[in-house]
Amino acid sequence: MGEIPSEKSILKKTLQIAWPSITESFLVSLVGMIDTMMVGGLGSPAIAAVGLTTQPKFVGLAIFMSLNVAVSAIVARRKGEGDSKSANSVLVQSILITLALTAIVSILCVVFADPIIRLAGSAEDTHEEAVAYFKIIMGAMVFNVLSLVINAAQRGAGNTKIAMRTNIVSNVINVIFNYFLIGGNFGFPKLGVSGAAIATVLGTVVACIMSIVSVLHQGQFICIRSVEKIRFDKRSLKAILNIGSSTLAEQIFLRIGFLTYSIIVARLGTSAFAAHQIGMNLMSISFSFGDGLSVASVTLVGQSLGEKREDLARIYGSVCQRLGILFALALSIIFIFLGRQIFMMFTDETPILDDGVMIMRMMTIVVFLQISQVVYSGCLRGSGDTRYTALVSLISVAMVRPGFGWLFCYPLGLGLFGAWLGLAVDQMVRFIMTYIRFKSGKWTKIQV
Repeated sequence: MGEIPSEKSILKKTLQIAWPSITESFLVSLVGMIDTMMVGGLGSPAIAAVGLTTQPKFVGLAIFMSLNVAVSAIVARRKGEGDSKSANSVLVQSILITLALTAIVSILCVVFADPIIRLAGSAEDTHEEAVAYFKIIMGAMVFNVLSLVINAAQRGAGNTKIAMRTNIVSNVINVIFNYFLIGGNFGFPKLGVSGAAIATVLGTVVACIMSIVSVLHQGQFICIRSVEKIRFDKRSLKAILNIGSSTLAEQIFLRIGFLTYSIIVARLGTSAFAAHQIGMNLMSISFSFGDGLSVASVTLVGQSLGEKREDLARIYGSVCQRLGILFALALSIIFIFLGRQIFMMFTDETPILDDGVMIMRMMTIVVFLQISQVVYSGCLRGSGDTRYTALVSLISVAMVRPGFGWLFCYPLGLGLFGAWLGLAVDQMVRFIMTYIRFKSGKWTKIQV
């Protein structure tokens, strides 16, 4: 459909956008892992308590995550079209929507924290700390969601380094105050699990300030000062609604599936759930590579389609997927040879370590499916094909993962191994469905 850049040029552009996103996503996952390690010093109930809040937290964030996908996809398309005014209008409207929704979601999560955590499968030795952690995180979520929506627009414009910098600073602050507040070091109060939550909030406050400052500089593509009149326009709202509604449905299916699956595993007992939680933290590390490439594919695909270059959108999607396979290969080698040693960084409890070896062996296979399907999903979202990704989530995450997880876990008596087998089946189904859709090319015809 026009001149094709050289392979070197394509790879260079892909890496320029991808490496900050990969670094950002990796650091977020790494800090989550460090959080678990530092909380792990309080014992397996503390690890399980923090783990119990993960899925309820993401249920609360679901509507904001769907909005962010829409913002990235629309801004990327407007960047390809060279329409800065429309891109900034989309961001300002999204910020106003975010603030209104945050007030509602935050209040509901704090008021109903106790029954929410009970629903998540808490036990007597984990419930109280999990509730306290959840209230702190969700009560101060406004800083997190504001930073997320601004960074989503910056990524769509290709400014992935900005989001990376805000997250690096946020994560450093998080780790430092974890040390101060979890164990009560340097004269700070010893707050345990609640201290970990406060440290996370402090990090998001700083990230939020940095994100706001990043969109105040004149002369760049994303600058909210260029918006002369704050108003809701039909074109922007329609684009946000079309993509955001499908992505919200996807997020709902994801969270229902993940929460149901988490409840199934939680009922195996505190020790098994603690091992599972460590495994999920490690899996988030492998996910971070796929997620970073997914962010790059949203940007590159959206911009290419905005330029009316369907051929380049396909090429960039394929390049991101192939890079993902290389990362998966490197991770699988680490997991298979250093699995037990990695788990020993979190705990020295023998039952957890024994489960950990099994989990790491499963992850050597799952990592290939996971990274590939995440990248293909990013390509589809970047094009605005969010209805299909919602369908994938409905079938695979909301049905296949909890269904097979329960079947393998309880009727077939496979315990924690069965739960991870169910997770592997889910990843396989998602990979097959997104691969077929990507190869069909139907996603390149969608108008945003």
